[in-house]
Amino acid sequence: MRPLLLVTSLLTLGGCAFLRFMPTPDPSQAWVDLHTNTESELLAYQVDEKPLDDDRYFQVSPGKHELQVRFQFAVDASNIGPNSQAHQRDCRLELNYPEFAAGQRYRLEAGSIGFRPWAKLYDDQHRLLARARETRCGGI
Repeated sequence: MRPLLLVTSLLTLGGCAFLRFMPTPDPSQAWVDLHTNTESELLAYQVDEKPLDDDRYFQVSPGKHELQVRFQFAVDASNIGPNSQAHQRDCRLELNYPEFAAGQRYRLEAGSIGFRPWAKLYDDQHRLLARARETRCGGI
């Protein structure tokens, strides 16, 4: 019984060490959550050409900002051609938005259509505010 309890405790503590908890949003800044499907990965990359410490979200001062994200996704074989295999893409997208507001939460959603990535910025009422543009893409 004790070995089982010890193993369970160690696994629980080890699992907690690997979790990265999200910080509490600063009410004097705007918070941007990142969302994509489970088969893709969307990472915060830069704000105003400056690298970020955490790739899971953006937190920016009010006003105009340029957000850059890294979006990795698979292109289904049916979008490539007969006898093809799925292809992994690694893309950078850039989004400019002039009106980030303090205390507001935004949602940056990303997806793809064939080889082309897309990303859209929404407010907390799910109104479309801006669209990102692709800056570069390549295979993984």
